[in-house]
Amino acid sequence: MNTAVSLNNEQQETLARVQLHESWKSPLAEVFLQPYMANLRQFLAEQKKLGKTIYPPANEYFNALNTTPLAQVKVVILGQDPYHGVGQAHGLCFSVRRGITIPPSLRNVYRELQTDVNAQSVNHGDLSSWAEQGVLLLNSVLTVEAGLAASHQGRGWEQFTDEVIKVVNEQCQHVVFLLWGSYAQKKGQHIDEHKHLVLRAAHPSPMAANRGGFFGCRHFSKVNAYLVEHNLTPINWQLPL
Repeated sequence: MNTAVSLNNEQQETLARVQLHESWKSPLAEVFLQPYMANLRQFLAEQKKLGKTIYPPANEYFNALNTTPLAQVKVVILGQDPYHGVGQAHGLCFSVRRGITIPPSLRNVYRELQTDVNAQSVNHGDLSSWAEQGVLLLNSVLTVEAGLAASHQGRGWEQFTDEVIKVVNEQCQHVVFLLWGSYAQKKGQHIDEHKHLVLRAAHPSPMAANRGGFFGCRHFSKVNAYLVEHNLTPINWQLPL
């Protein structure tokens, strides 16, 4: 898309305000100009005017995309909504800031990591080191009202993140998609499995994981086997201590 030629001044100003890595901004430029994104921006602005606290902070809405540029994407993990507790969400699915209690689902991810790739236990839930290696930690919905789970569903984020997945599907090669739970599996149903590897398992939340289907899935070692098979550097799943 040649934005310099095809966009009017107002549209160019809209794109200029988007705090997004250029590798994503270019292929998603037309998406940001869609009516549903304008409605989403208006909704978020109105919520702030009403005094609502929104997580994560505005400068971290696109943290997953800004930490993992498009050309570096090797793995995609799909989440659903940001955490809605104080200080938890920072724009990476399943991840929480250092100093925040590790959520139950992430504890189960750590349990599988230990049995699968012998990862050493850590006392924090910050997955930034994965994102920096090419693991796109993408929630379906990128904002939430404090203390109110799923409060921003159906406002447009789902369409936007569908477009993100579409861009990865079309422009990248040999990406591994980890689809944990029925929600993620439905969202990833149009991924081209001739170009990419799709691994499915139960969600790591305690209720789902304990029913079976997540523990023992060995997704982390399967990811690295596939990457090595395609001459790509494997992910170091060991988180910094």
